[in-house]
Amino acid sequence: MKSKKIFRDWILPLAIAALLALTIRTFVAEARYINSESMLPTLEVNDRVFVDKLFYKKDGLKRQDVIIFSPPLEALTHDDYIKRVVGLPGDEIWIHDGFLFINGDLSEEGYIKEAPAGEYGPITVPEMEVFVLGDNRNNSSDSRSWGFVPMENIKGKAILRFYPFTRVGDLSH
Repeated sequence: MKSKKIFRDWILPLAIAALLALTIRTFVAEARYINSESMLPTLEVNDRVFVDKLFYKKDGLKRQDVIIFSPPLEALTHDDYIKRVVGLPGDEIWIHDGFLFINGDLSEEGYIKEAPAGEYGPITVPEMEVFVLGDNRNNSSDSRSWGFVPMENIKGKAILRFYPFTRVGDLSH
């Protein structure tokens, strides 16, 4: 009798809670820690963000979305990256004189730390891949170094910075 009460009052609720937490973290959303300066000034080292792993798929990716992904093999790391999508399939990307051009049009980028040094492109983003850059353009390992990110490598879209509390904010456009 006592063991049934312990099971019903403690073990079963804890098992259900653990299963729900694991399911939500795996398929719906999770919290992530920022450990590099590649997304300065948007995201700082030690910031925490919520990552939407499910609902972003309904609307698809848009330029300027901040995504979490497994980098291509050419990046020589297995650690997930967080970068900003600047090129979608079919887009022509060109960095010239410190400016980013997408399909020949100057891209407004009020979120970057400083203008990118060097030249890149023009190059066209293949189908089912995206071109990503860090907001700290001159201190970021990104698509300029190791190429495009296959869509299947994308784990989710960063939607909200929730820590530190003084910098809580939406990360959508």
